[in-house]
Amino acid sequence: MIETIIPYRERSIGAFSVRRVLPFAKRRSVGPFVFVDDFGPVEIMQNNSLDVLLHPHIGLATVTYLFKGKMTHRDSIGSVQVIEPGEVNWMTAGKGIVHSERVSDVKVKPNEQLLGLQTWVALPENKQEIEPTFSHHNKEDLPVLETNEMRLRVILGEIFDKKSPVETLSNPVYAECTLKKGAEMELPKTIEDRSIYVLKGSVLIEDEKFDVGKMIVFEIGKEVIIEAEEDSFFMIIGGDKLEKQRFMYWNFVSTSKDRIETAKEDWKNRRFKMIPKEEGFVPLPKF
Repeated sequence: MIETIIPYRERSIGAFSVRRVLPFAKRRSVGPFVFVDDFGPVEIMQNNSLDVLLHPHIGLATVTYLFKGKMTHRDSIGSVQVIEPGEVNWMTAGKGIVHSERVSDVKVKPNEQLLGLQTWVALPENKQEIEPTFSHHNKEDLPVLETNEMRLRVILGEIFDKKSPVETLSNPVYAECTLKKGAEMELPKTIEDRSIYVLKGSVLIEDEKFDVGKMIVFEIGKEVIIEAEEDSFFMIIGGDKLEKQRFMYWNFVSTSKDRIETAKEDWKNRRFKMIPKEEGFVPLPKF
């Protein structure tokens, strides 16, 4: 039932280091997810050391999901939103958007930490150039399935007859799951492309142990049974497979290499709409 095992790789994003899961050389995407960063815990200081400055996106939707800490999202269409643990920020970049994520302007307690996941969902080919949008959903908005052995919160899409209220365009499935020691769960075959990413504890799949920092991608249509070797916490990541290959450069995702080249030139020459009164930006990387 296991197709690919993906270990995280350490990467610096300037403000801090992350554990990058997707894209991976042997698996560029899982469902419509083309990017997964696992970050923290890092201590939040009362300065701008963890701020992610102005940067652009095209052709995707960003999904910010925190377990600890909080930050302020600002973007070039006028959105300003503080996000806290268990809440969802969904930003559709479409034809182009600029945003920042800052912890320096939210009230934090001494020794408070920042911990969470940043994921990108590729937009369908015919939606890549739509107008950018932003939505926020409170923790209480997200449906929860709870039994004696499992607790699951649906962030995006639908699983186990629980559907997230977050409006999406490419049928992603994204959920957090806590499984008690010895308990088992079966991933629905109705989800075309499926994976889990282990954040705490360890799980057994086909008698093989997987611990923290591993993404396990499963074969389409096969029965998938996950057993918790100890109390475990993991993310379910997947959904409908992409209809066409995506090209990626930095924060730009598209089915067209030419479109990415245009976006690079637009950022280099400051042709993206910026955020008024925001200082600092991330320059176009040279790679």
